[in-house]
Amino acid sequence: MLRWCTDEVEPHDRFDYWREVRAKGLFGVTAELERERRADFFGEFSLRQLGGAGLVELKASPYAVERSTSDIANAPGDAICVYQQLGSGGWFGGMRTSDFSIANGSFATSHTDLPYRTAPLGAGGFHLRILKIPMSSIPAQDKRMRELSPRTFNDPALAPLLAACFADLGEAAADDAASVAQTSLVQALAHLALIERGIVRPGSRRGQAALRTARLSQARRLIARHLQDPDLAPTMVADQLGVSVRHLHMLFEMAEKSFSQTVTDERLTQSRRLMREAPERLIADIASSCGFESLATYYRVFNAAYGMAPGDFRAKASEEH
Repeated sequence: MLRWCTDEVEPHDRFDYWREVRAKGLFGVTAELERERRADFFGEFSLRQLGGAGLVELKASPYAVERSTSDIANAPGDAICVYQQLGSGGWFGGMRTSDFSIANGSFATSHTDLPYRTAPLGAGGFHLRILKIPMSSIPAQDKRMRELSPRTFNDPALAPLLAACFADLGEAAADDAASVAQTSLVQALAHLALIERGIVRPGSRRGQAALRTARLSQARRLIARHLQDPDLAPTMVADQLGVSVRHLHMLFEMAEKSFSQTVTDERLTQSRRLMREAPERLIADIASSCGFESLATYYRVFNAAYGMAPGDFRAKASEEH
């Protein structure tokens, strides 16, 4: 993974370095900022290669960005980009379609080799994730994919699916052994973008595969969010996903663990984390906060999973630190 921050450069050189080396050299765009504001410029980003795509997370103080026809000629990308806006919002313009803004938490998509201009809305600057997926790695080939000028996702049902996939992708990126999961998530995000733009049909084989992957990611996120609820059950998660309980169980059939195994493993993992972070906290309190119906159940499940009692695990963790 590549990480870089303007703190590595002298203040008077920061924006020039960002513009010439990072913006133009790495991202293929032209960056502009009034000279009197350059001394206060700050920017940082990370770039990870995973699942055949590049995942960028970028934060920067306000400046203007343009990807011009000359930028495209000098640095063609031939990729689909899926953007996740994390900051105060952004503006896109200078395209064949109308200008638009993208709000915090929203998503947009485009092909890399079409001109555009963008700038953050407000003083907070840029904060966004960009998943850049090469056209050559997307199974669903269609000439319309190279005509995707930047546009927000308009289907509200897709937003939580995209958010879950992006979150899982960030976690999978930290696990070198999760290459299969990375590829599956990248393909799901690519095809969700193409569903939004009318290029892939939701009911097609690729559309259904993308929706299954995304719904499984969202189901896992919902489980993690409701772990403390002892009534956490398939009905609750299926209702929030908008699918039947049978469909929910079918989603977990494509995973390594069933719904109930996933819930138990997540609760055990959280309890171990809490025992490390709060050694003074009562084990009974931890068990309850993780959603175990009784202390006896927690002890039985913990011992079956790890071959030791929770107290022995806590003592061992304390010795290691």
